[in-house]
Amino acid sequence: MALPGESSAERLAQYGGVQRLPFPKLELFQRKRFLDPALCDRLIELIEADRRPSTLADHDGDHYFRTSETCDLDPAHPAVQQVEAALFELNGIDSAHGEQMQGQRYDVGQEFKAHCDWFNPHGQDREKYCSVAGQRTWTFMIYLNDVPAGGATRFTTVKKSFQPETGKLICWNNRKPDLSGNVNTMHHGMKVRRGMKYVITKWYREKPWG
Repeated sequence: MALPGESSAERLAQYGGVQRLPFPKLELFQRKRFLDPALCDRLIELIEADRRPSTLADHDGDHYFRTSETCDLDPAHPAVQQVEAALFELNGIDSAHGEQMQGQRYDVGQEFKAHCDWFNPHGQDREKYCSVAGQRTWTFMIYLNDVPAGGATRFTTVKKSFQPETGKLICWNNRKPDLSGNVNTMHHGMKVRRGMKYVITKWYREKPWG
């Protein structure tokens, strides 16, 4: 049985249509057409209405490390609740362990350089971000639109890239079996070359959020 804040390959497989990528160094999955295009369009509208410059937990002085825009999605909005319900059906993680869902918008030339979603144990803001809810466990990310050129998510260690497709979900376990952060989950939100890229991201924690 999965720990609180955790999912499992077995649970994800029960949903149907979930593909595990064949990499022994990390647990990485995709599921095409997870959300329908109409719902994706509604989420894009929410992101457009309330976007702001994206931030970093540990700023290393590189002002071009993350150049996208972010939107904290209202948990009470029906479209967001619909996504939350679909994610729970997929992963079985108690919603109490989930961070507030975020939307991201990438214009031409914008990117998020290679990083891991788990917090560095020696990072300057680890206490701030982990003292209440603990470490991040799983990441679930959903592309909301097709991107004409660029904008792929590239997992640098295993050299696997995912091109944005409307409604496609990718997800991964941020930790190794010993529960330490898995450096093999490092991924790069690559520059958009043409068009616009919209995604939503849901992170889960070891302990209840907030």
